[in-house]
Amino acid sequence: MVGRVADEVILSADERSFLEAQIRRHKAPRSLSDRCRMILLCAEGLQSKEVGARLGVHEHTVGKWRRRFVKDRIEGLTDEYRPGRPRTVSDAQVAEVIE
Repeated sequence: MVGRVADEVILSADERSFLEAQIRRHKAPRSLSDRCRMILLCAEGLQSKEVGARLGVHEHTVGKWRRRFVKDRIEGLTDEYRPGRPRTVSDAQVAEVIE
């Protein structure tokens, strides 16, 4: 029995260098660096189940980010805006407090 075929991830040289840079960057949000790791492993031809096992996340999470990357490329790895009250604290303010 064959399941769904995962979207194939093919990276350009610029995309690969961006993803690798985000993983090495100390100030990058953890969520973004995890997503970059997922995409790099998917680009190596690994299945979502294998990527999830290596990174300690569920295979559905890997599949979600794989689909979003294939559809929107690098922009697909960022968090989408959510409905609700607008933020009162900016990203810059949060980074300032953390430093």
